[in-house]
Amino acid sequence: MLGLSLFRRIATSLALAWIVATIVFLALHMVPGDPAELLLSTGGIAPDPATVAELRSRLGLDRPLADQYFEFLSGLPQGDLGNSLVDDYPVAQEIALRLPRTLELIGAGALLAVVFGIPAGTYAAMHRGGTFDRVASGLAALLLAVPVFVVGTLLILLMAQALRLMPAGGFVPLAQDPLQHLTLLALPAIAIAKGLTAIVFRMTRSSVLDALSRDYVRTARAKGLSPARVLVHHVVRNALSPVLTVLGLQMGTMLGGTVLVEYVFNWPGLSTPLLHAVEARDYPMVVGIVLTVSGLFLLINLAMDLLYAVLDPRIRAA
Repeated sequence: MLGLSLFRRIATSLALAWIVATIVFLALHMVPGDPAELLLSTGGIAPDPATVAELRSRLGLDRPLADQYFEFLSGLPQGDLGNSLVDDYPVAQEIALRLPRTLELIGAGALLAVVFGIPAGTYAAMHRGGTFDRVASGLAALLLAVPVFVVGTLLILLMAQALRLMPAGGFVPLAQDPLQHLTLLALPAIAIAKGLTAIVFRMTRSSVLDALSRDYVRTARAKGLSPARVLVHHVVRNALSPVLTVLGLQMGTMLGGTVLVEYVFNWPGLSTPLLHAVEARDYPMVVGIVLTVSGLFLLINLAMDLLYAVLDPRIRAA
């Protein structure tokens, strides 16, 4: 039953990804502005109409919209997302180059959120009403209220300019200099993790408090199990399912939230080509990136489903 459920979820998510890509494809073509004119315009001077027509023909923009759309769909099974209208570079290669950098940033932020959010939320629930609970809850509310670009700017001012402990931004390949790469990754990862850490903390605290009031926890204590065993095997394990739900959804949301973080810290992920593509009406690049993000959201949620099965035997038996 679990396999059938996952198969249905895969089919549904693929259909949703196709719908999203189709909507974006059509919406971009409806936006006023001609990519050929944008490419040929220099200094606000309108290009020659004959030159614009020639470029439109070379880029295939003069063909019917349906032909462009079906050509795009036919290339998907082969991983062909078309070529950029700006520099004629394959969209798939550009995404393959930049996607690992964005995923690394998101993964580092999610790791920080789990490492700090779950233990802090558990401790706050176990000491409800105490000093740590009040301080941590207030800090979580503050982190949720402050925009990510403000946090990024403050981190640069404090860590890079005032204390001079870390560089303000940039990128160095991991293979070239691992230590410098991780140093440059630290500040953007902290910036993008701030909201997710607060959400994980609050959800963990709430779930642990709910689990502590359950009959099976009282029964485990009555049997004489150690507090640590009750906490790990009966409280935290059962409290993690809703935390994973929120974590999976928020990691998908973080794909969009990396735009400002990558810009502030000059991290060369997917955000830069996406912004440039939208500005230049680069249809293949925008649709390719949107389709990639939709696919990643699908994979993240499938991973969460598999973790549910590991954490909750009732799901495996369903």
